[in-house]
Amino acid sequence: QVQLVESGGGLVQPGGSLRLSCVASETFFSIRAMGWFRQAPGKQRELVAQIISRGATNYADSVKGRFAISRDSTKNTTYLQMISLKPEDTAVYYCNLVAQLGRWETERSYWGQGTQVTVSS
Repeated sequence: QVQLVESGGGLVQPGGSLRLSCVASETFFSIRAMGWFRQAPGKQRELVAQIISRGATNYADSVKGRFAISRDSTKNTTYLQMISLKPEDTAVYYCNLVAQLGRWETERSYWGQGTQVTVSS
């Protein structure tokens, strides 16, 4: 069973930084997209940052210039570097992977369990 395990969340003051990590338990045959989503209380889950298969990146307007997504394929790990954090960045952050586990398997969307990021003084 594929697992995505996030880490790196926590409590940080406004203006601070955090780096989230997401480790996949398996190596995939192909990856179409990997990304980070977040969900604040009472709000819908939203895309924060994404890398698509050819390396292009997408960011939510609210995080452009402050967040950076990257991937280390040798470690099956995706990162989200966050700087200049704001109280409105407070949310549970989820790792997502859209991938094909094996050559003959159907592409699926995988989710981590989430990690809490709280930005507060």
